Amino acid sequence: MSEVHLKIDNIDVTANEGDTILDAAIAAGIHIPTLCYLKDVNKSGACRVCLVEVKRARNLLSACTTPVAEGQEVFTHTKRVLDARRNTVELILSNHSKDCLSCVRNQNCELQTLTEELGIRDVPYSGEKKRKTIDDFVIAIERDASKCVLCGRCVETCKKFQGLGILGYEQRGFETVVAPIYGKAFAEVNCMQCGQCVINCPTAALSVKEDTQKVIEALNDPEKFVVVQTAPAVRAALGEEFGLPIGTRVTGKMAAALKQCGFDRVYDTNFGADLTIMEEGYEFMDRLQNGGVLPMITSCSPGWVRYAEFEYGDILDHLSTCKSPHMMLGAMIKRHFAEVNKIDPSKIVNVSIMPCSAKKAEIIKPELLEKDGLNDVDIVLTTRECAHLIKAFGIDFVNLKDEQFDQDLFGEYTGAGVIFGATGGVMEAALRTVADVLEKKDLPKVDYEAVRGLEGVKEATLNIAGMEVKIAVTSGMANAKLLLDQIRNGTSPYHFIEIMGCPGGCINGGGQPFVSSVIKNKEGLDAYRQKRAKALYDEDKIMPLRKSHENSQIQALYRDYLGKPGGELSHHYLHTTYSQKPRFK
Repeated sequence: MSEVHLKIDNIDVTANEGDTILDAAIAAGIHIPTLCYLKDVNKSGACRVCLVEVKRARNLLSACTTPVAEGQEVFTHTKRVLDARRNTVELILSNHSKDCLSCVRNQNCELQTLTEELGIRDVPYSGEKKRKTIDDFVIAIERDASKCVLCGRCVETCKKFQGLGILGYEQRGFETVVAPIYGKAFAEVNCMQCGQCVINCPTAALSVKEDTQKVIEALNDPEKFVVVQTAPAVRAALGEEFGLPIGTRVTGKMAAALKQCGFDRVYDTNFGADLTIMEEGYEFMDRLQNGGVLPMITSCSPGWVRYAEFEYGDILDHLSTCKSPHMMLGAMIKRHFAEVNKIDPSKIVNVSIMPCSAKKAEIIKPELLEKDGLNDVDIVLTTRECAHLIKAFGIDFVNLKDEQFDQDLFGEYTGAGVIFGATGGVMEAALRTVADVLEKKDLPKVDYEAVRGLEGVKEATLNIAGMEVKIAVTSGMANAKLLLDQIRNGTSPYHFIEIMGCPGGCINGGGQPFVSSVIKNKEGLDAYRQKRAKALYDEDKIMPLRKSHENSQIQALYRDYLGKPGGELSHHYLHTTYSQKPRFK
């Protein structure tokens, strides 16, 4: 690729042929503000915030769409440019809901940041504003058209990462909105509720519904016994909400903070992950050895499961019947824990801290509701909501001393449970147990690097107990579709497939802390995901036990209560069914 030499603000810059002015500026450390642009997601030039002046060009040009040229001279902050940017943002603000103080994106809104950067204190334009239309008919996602800036980032995110494209531009002119087709609600289309659109939205036009107050009410109800569990990926991102660098692991501080909030028990969902491996691993071995439906596909990600029920209802028998880890642990808290501690299970409130917005919908999924009227999990808070809770209780998170999770019954966990939060982690955790069981010995191999990383599809062939086992790992439904179509066509070569709904896995879930577009545009989308994943693999390395079947409390749970993996009681409480959903047309 040939080099291109240009000047930006009188600074000599070298770029690659095919780069845009914005690419060149970012690489050179020169700041050009953006709004609609998001690296590897959206590049439309529609918002006009990134306008620059190019010598000998009559009009101002959008930096995100204008290619570099040899000898080009670019100016990013002339009066003409700054006036144009201010005018653009003022026009956006004239039509924007200004409830900033009570907005969920207050102090974390890209439009708010732009307004401050450009020094806008008063908007000279007045007139009719967009109607405040709220779409809150699904359990997880809310859409507020009055806060939409028509950037299109959500539209491209859904299309490129999930292969769905359920969002688009509806109506024309002043009435234009971004919404599901024909102006329908999210509840009327095949939305995964994964929240990827939310984490790429620059404002609060798309948000995850807040349930923090429900938890506060439960904690202040003397009749309730409130138990909280935290998903693996939360420890790799929660610190970002308190100003810590991306990828800072805050396991001990998280446990300490939740104890200070007053929860009666603070557990780690990693125990549920270890339990999932026992059930899923043995289910896979049974299918492999006894002619079951293959390839078997993991079922931990509720966004992926929802997608499958809408889009691939004809191959649902390929999904593992295992519930997700937090649902398994929730079931055991409401049954075994309640029985041992002589607590009325109807008085127990199970709270899950999850990186995932789709988990909010999962807990009321009809197939997961128990006949005894007990929900496995009662409330789901995202990582962001967990931070809101900690802040509401006035806890100095950064200066907390590390504490352990509660250790009774469900306190122990292994490194295998920790890595569930990264794409490939479920597969690797399963292989650690499956290989040991099939080989009938404690194998020294623990790390399965072939399934790690952020590539679209990772595959490997392993020799286990004389059998060639072919595996594949993917995340994001646009990638998963390739593997699913093979299954549908009868050409899949695999025995075991891991699918996660969000690109990169739970570390990039729709409930994780927002990452500034400045960081995303400079480093790319993979950089922050890799940092969060590294935090999980680092914790895995320091764990005394790294295989789920070595967890002594898991062993005790089977000995004292469940019987055996895949047994009658396990199937009753730890497994589920699926049903084909009507696909929107």
